Amino acid sequence: MKYTLSILVENQPGVLSKVSGLFSRRGFNIDSLAVGETENPDVSRITIVVDGDEYIVEQVEKQLNKLVNVIKVKNLTELGNFLSAELAMIKVNCPQKQRPEIMSIAQLTGAKVVNVSPTAITLELADTPENVQTFTDLLHPYGIKESVYTGTIALEKGAGTVQK
Repeated sequence: MKYTLSILVENQPGVLSKVSGLFSRRGFNIDSLAVGETENPDVSRITIVVDGDEYIVEQVEKQLNKLVNVIKVKNLTELGNFLSAELAMIKVNCPQKQRPEIMSIAQLTGAKVVNVSPTAITLELADTPENVQTFTDLLHPYGIKESVYTGTIALEKGAGTVQK
């Protein structure tokens, strides 16, 4: 099962290394990792998506809470009430005759055209991980030249927060 963890940490050099090192020491593979400053410049949020069982995730949460620079850890998957998104940029082969088809896919999915050349088009989509995967699948038949994904970011729905 995939678990999404939201971790508030002190915004200091080396903190990400300590957090990711904890996962590697446990032999735990990270599916997605995204880090960014929060509304407070002294605090960063790390969103990690991992694939594993409940026991291992619980142990990792306990170990994360022991790290000095970690402020709070929240398992969003346990809550079941969170929003998640990722950003994808995909460069697709696009000869002139296929341009209307690819533009139609972009319009239907809410993607934005960020660059056009005579033989390629680059599209950008910020959406749920599932919708980004569907978008990627729709573009595969046209020949994806290059792609990049940000990884998942997530927030708890409603008034709940990951705070001290």
